[in-house]
Parts: sequence; C-alpha cells; structure tokens
Amino acid sequence: MMTKSHALENKYNAEEDVKKIQEHEQKKEQSKTDLEKLPNPTGWRLLVMPFKVKEETKGGIIIAQETLDRARVATQVGYVLKMGDLCYKDEEKYPTGPWCKEKQWVIFARYAGSRMEIDGGEIRMLNDDEVLGTIDNPEDILHAM
Repeated sequence: MMTKSHALENKYNAEEDVKKIQEHEQKKEQSKTDLEKLPNPTGWRLLVMPFKVKEETKGGIIIAQETLDRARVATQVGYVLKMGDLCYKDEEKYPTGPWCKEKQWVIFARYAGSRMEIDGGEIRMLNDDEVLGTIDNPEDILHAM
C-alpha cells in the first residue's frame, strides 16, 4: 500500500516530468532551421526565394531603397526551397518529367506567384507551370541595374 507521502511525491514527479517535456519541446522548436519554419507548399505549388538584388553597383554606388524595392518585386529569378506533394505529378501535363527540382535556380514570369513578406525579404509561392526555365547561376542573368 502506498503512503500519502509517496502519492504526493509521485504527483510532484509527474508535474516535473511534464515541465521537462514542455521545456524540451520549446528547445526543439527553437532549434528548427529557418527552412523548417517557412510554410510548406501544398499541391502543385513551389516555395521560391527570389534572387536578392545587390544594394551597391560594381562602381560602389549605393542604390536607393525605392529602386531596390522595385527591383525586388520585378525579380524573375529564384531558388526553389520546397515543393508541394503534387508538383509535376500530372503525367499528361508534364510528359517529360519535372521542369525543376528543389535547390535549383529557376526563371519565372515577372509578376508570377504570390508574394509573402518574411524577416529580411520575401518568398514567393509559384504554381509548378509558372516555371519558365532553369539556370545554374542567377548572376548570369542581366538585371535592370
């Protein structure tokens, strides 16, 4: 038979265990990478990070913030961060297979996709058929500056 003091000790230990579990979950949440914190695209959508326009020209001239903002909106090159579970699965629409894959630079139409502001920039959610092509290096594409 369990004495009253043992029952209280067990209850106390259970509360302590719950606290430890909650602390562990918080630490786990904090240790998530930035990529894991981004939204997961659904269906046929891709999560793309647009190429960041340089804030200074080769000659050392600092570009005005308004010009940088316009250039960022009009960026046509991005890095595929994540792909939805239905991306390029339609064999009738994509008989030769996917047009791109994760961790690849792509070109898309100037105002394609939905823009979402994140800390320090933006990301875009594109449909799989909005990808126009792939490139090896985004700096190979001439930008308006």
